Amino acid sequence: MPDLAASGNDEGALTAQGGGEGEPHGQSPDTLLGNTDKQLNAGAAVTSSSAGAAPVAPFQREPRDLAMELADCPRGLLPRPCRVLVLLNPRGGKGKALQLFQSRVQPRLEEAEISFKLMLTERQNHARELVCAEELGRWDALVVMSGDGLMHEVVNGLMERPDWETAIQKPLCTLPGGSANALAASMNYYAGYEQVTNEDLLINCTALLCRRHLSPMNLLSLHTASGLQLYSVLSLSWGFVADVDLESEKYRRLGELRFTVGTLFRLASLRIYQGQLAYLPVDASKTPASTLVQKGPVNTHLVPLEEPVPSHWTVVPEQDFVLVLVLLHTHLSSEMFAAPMGRCEAGVMHLFYVRAGVSRTSLLRLFLAMQKGKHMEFDCPYLVHVPVVAFRLEPRSQSGVFSVDGELMGCEAVQGQVHPDYVWMVCGNKDSPSGCDSQPRSPPEGPL
Repeated sequence: MPDLAASGNDEGALTAQGGGEGEPHGQSPDTLLGNTDKQLNAGAAVTSSSAGAAPVAPFQREPRDLAMELADCPRGLLPRPCRVLVLLNPRGGKGKALQLFQSRVQPRLEEAEISFKLMLTERQNHARELVCAEELGRWDALVVMSGDGLMHEVVNGLMERPDWETAIQKPLCTLPGGSANALAASMNYYAGYEQVTNEDLLINCTALLCRRHLSPMNLLSLHTASGLQLYSVLSLSWGFVADVDLESEKYRRLGELRFTVGTLFRLASLRIYQGQLAYLPVDASKTPASTLVQKGPVNTHLVPLEEPVPSHWTVVPEQDFVLVLVLLHTHLSSEMFAAPMGRCEAGVMHLFYVRAGVSRTSLLRLFLAMQKGKHMEFDCPYLVHVPVVAFRLEPRSQSGVFSVDGELMGCEAVQGQVHPDYVWMVCGNKDSPSGCDSQPRSPPEGPL
């Protein structure tokens, strides 16, 4: 597998020469990472001036990470200096991610005393395999430069580990290098930046990494009728949005423009998707259901898919839809401000659905207005938004697809529950939620 270790100077960069994980024989991790990284052992503390001028918001729980504890860092900050593992998909988006990393990201990391090891993914699920086997204690954070699908792989790889409960607390950072870059756009929005795309978005997200602020994010656990269990950090879509995601894949080289092309093609032959949708609204979430037995976080609001949803859930009476979208963040892509109501509180996610009957013209107007987050102002009677903590969707046929964080999933009955503040991500502090509807889980007893 291609990898590259680098520090604040060119002499610290080494390429693979054989040996475990592509590292040269006889070289210690400190040698590979260069002189800058060795300063971690000195326990340098982070000051407000070195980490940026933005204040650090208090958090309800703190990641128990060995590297952070050694550096004696304040809550919600990465250490200075720090070392990160960068996972990069060189084929993502327009295929220029590696070039952009070397020209736009690497110089800024060196200035900020962030040493790194760069690993290039070679195939689908490669990042998932890498984080499953990686010694996480070597890194203060995992940095993902690609589209949203690579972060999906990383998070699911962490949750597949035997030590998943501590592994998932390893801080994560997203750098846009794909087509949609919705997660990066959401982090950009939370930091108070204006909506930007392409290299401007990359520079903003790199600046967030250099400032080292951390913020807890929600995690969505999903369960299907076939027994599949997976996790989402961004979204699940069914119908129009998922089909555009699938059908625009052939236009990947166009970057984000692929979604505009895909939207126009799908509007030309608008489909109706039939299924049963149910959800648990926030104001009814105080009554837990019987616990769904599984590996991973406990789903207190879900029952087996073979059983009907609990009586305090809401069942949507209509069964003909144009789209259903479950969204954990504000953006569906870097140019689609899907949730202008802002960042969800801990343990809450957005549920959007569009009922059948909407005209092609109205649907096009909604998607055009979504670029600036103005679509909710139309008061379209076919568009519904509900903040929820859990949902269930049962398609009548298996002819369509789901898209989970931009990755395709077979069409079958699925249900999910959001888990509050389960993932730590590099992020600004401007748009922190005002409150919490549920208590976040406690940190594990031991460090990574």
